[in-house]
Amino acid sequence: MSIADAIAAIRARDPAINAFTSITADRALARERALDPALPLAGVPFAVKNLFDVEGVPTLAGSKINRELPPARADAPVIRRLEQAGAILVGTLNMDEYAYGFSTENAHYGPTRNPSNPQHVAGGSSGGSAAAVAAGLVPLALGTDTNGSIRVPASFCGVWGLKPTFGRLDRTGVFPFVNSLDHVGPLAATLDLLAGAYDAMHDGEPVRTLRGIDGLRIARAVGYFEENAEPEVCALVSAAAEKLGVRRTIEIPEAARGRGAAFVITASEGGQLHLPNLRKRPQDFDPMIIDRLVAGALVPAAWYLQAQRVRRWFYRKVMPLFEQVDVVLAPATPRPAQRIGQEMFSIRGREMPARPSAGLLTQPISCIGLPVVCAPVGKIDGLPVGMQIIAAPWREDHCFRVARAIESS
Repeated sequence: MSIADAIAAIRARDPAINAFTSITADRALARERALDPALPLAGVPFAVKNLFDVEGVPTLAGSKINRELPPARADAPVIRRLEQAGAILVGTLNMDEYAYGFSTENAHYGPTRNPSNPQHVAGGSSGGSAAAVAAGLVPLALGTDTNGSIRVPASFCGVWGLKPTFGRLDRTGVFPFVNSLDHVGPLAATLDLLAGAYDAMHDGEPVRTLRGIDGLRIARAVGYFEENAEPEVCALVSAAAEKLGVRRTIEIPEAARGRGAAFVITASEGGQLHLPNLRKRPQDFDPMIIDRLVAGALVPAAWYLQAQRVRRWFYRKVMPLFEQVDVVLAPATPRPAQRIGQEMFSIRGREMPARPSAGLLTQPISCIGLPVVCAPVGKIDGLPVGMQIIAAPWREDHCFRVARAIESS
């Protein structure tokens, strides 16, 4: 498909999904004319969450306030890296305001709809990224993940997603949410494309050609990760594990406390970042996030420092696990995507707030920066669910080897 055809398809089909906030048509067509067809991602159209700097486009970060910013003067480095590999940027994508959410129900730009069922959310905060890929509007997108914002929408929309090790990919030119926890990563229609994008954006050994799980010690997470997921989700993860011959189970210790630390760090840093505008123009924030930002800005410094101590303690608790296993499999979300506007959902009979609880299973992993590939493993009532493939820091190669085996099975 030519870039002109891809752009025409986006314009025709996106209104039903509401994934895009801008289309960079002139830029994309010019890039296509100058393209070297020998490049590894030659001609692959991609789009980015609208908190990435795109030259000539205001970096909205899902907000009303950022519309007043001047257009970005340069592309974020990860965009440049993808284009150097031959990919072609075609637009920017919807998200939760300032990345504070798990549903992409944006008050300023409208909700992004799940392509599997438009009455349901796409997840967030990288909901536009996941939905654009799942709807076939682009095969590749960039998102960010602070507490699960790549993995939750990847799971809800049934696409592949990567949260690399904290610090692995360059965050320059990406509007921040929580500097202590923010990650950059790709979402893709195929694992091959996910790996190719990651290879283009990082300087380490390539993962695109990795195959085989011989020698890898793999286990399935139970305890916290089963107690906080619906039985049907756990059954899909168990089935995927069994296809790999994985019967060992483990518990990730103190996951609930790790999530608690991530909550406090997120609230505090997010609130402090936006405090000047919270004081001057609260009416311009999305009603879904302003209460959390205000509450976060009021978190005592002692609480924040203690949360960072717990984070380090949790890291020390988890790392010995990787002396016993190389990869851990766990559900990515507690259940499939809720309906747009739904306030509560049930997990094993417990009524819980829908939007924050979507990150129950991703936040502990983000808290300590572990690499994760999110793999689609099935559907429940027509809605996708995904599985986290988790490895030790800097071992994205282990994640991709297992992901290849999942894909093959």
